[in-house]
Amino acid sequence: MQPFKFIRADNQLGAISTLAAGGNSKIIAGGTNMVDLMKLNIETPAVVVDINSLKLGQVETLPDGGVKIGALVKNSDLAYHPYIITHYPVLSEALLSGASAQLRNMATVGGNLLQRTRCPYFYDTSFPCNKRSPGSGCSAIEGYNRNNAVLGTSAQCIATHPSDMCVAMAALAPMIQVQGPKGSREIPFSAFHLEPGSTPQIENTLRHDELITAVILPPLKFAARSHYLKVRDRSSYEFALASAAVALELDNGRISAARIALGGVGTKPWRSEAAEKVLIGGYPNSETYKNAAEAALSDAKPYKYNGFKIELAKRTLVRALETVGGMS
Repeated sequence: MQPFKFIRADNQLGAISTLAAGGNSKIIAGGTNMVDLMKLNIETPAVVVDINSLKLGQVETLPDGGVKIGALVKNSDLAYHPYIITHYPVLSEALLSGASAQLRNMATVGGNLLQRTRCPYFYDTSFPCNKRSPGSGCSAIEGYNRNNAVLGTSAQCIATHPSDMCVAMAALAPMIQVQGPKGSREIPFSAFHLEPGSTPQIENTLRHDELITAVILPPLKFAARSHYLKVRDRSSYEFALASAAVALELDNGRISAARIALGGVGTKPWRSEAAEKVLIGGYPNSETYKNAAEAALSDAKPYKYNGFKIELAKRTLVRALETVGGMS
């Protein structure tokens, strides 16, 4: 780990002004990802800004039925919040399927949004990695890529996005509130994370001098009928090989609204509007679910060791839909 200056911010403006001052500065909250990256010299900030004193740790229900989640809300607190369990079970289930109880007690919502890939070549500085060192190459493309992505990949990067929470968020389509030197703005969740393209080192649309302050969940009544299913090599403390976040609304025996997102297979939290279009208007049965799964993975590109993920993701999605929608 490289030496760094540690600053404890007392308020949002102080944190933002430190970031805006330039130089290599990074925010730290729970530290469950950042500290690991610093230990491995993947992240080498000259200044670390601790924001744990900021008043961003509340979960507030809004008059319209939505929810405002502060950026410093702990994953465990959000997962066990009664309103989230009742109205957004997919989010609670996703959070509880990630990491360990100890890590969930430290990890924050804002930090989870900024979580970086767990691609082994990104973590091993002896290998080329375009995310870590732009232009050096992607070792995973010709390497052991069993855990890498099949959706949203490019010739520069095939790393998966690791977050479970973000898959559920992708299905719920919230707004992310951020604050910077010029004021606050909102970023649609779908526009926050970026596919790698030719610049895999740029992972999101948050500017360096901006701070995530909250996530606003929309008042989706049908989100109460939702589920998160995660398939992994072992039952705990493991990243997804494939996961599915689904929410359905049924009306007169047909599907009237749907949200679908996939994890473990995409370079970003992967919402599938193509699958949603297949579902809406259809009957909740195996044929409809299988057609939706085919649509969700229609653009998937397998690599040498991860082709199995395509069929696995389809089956995971179908099972999640059966759990939520049943069979007519």
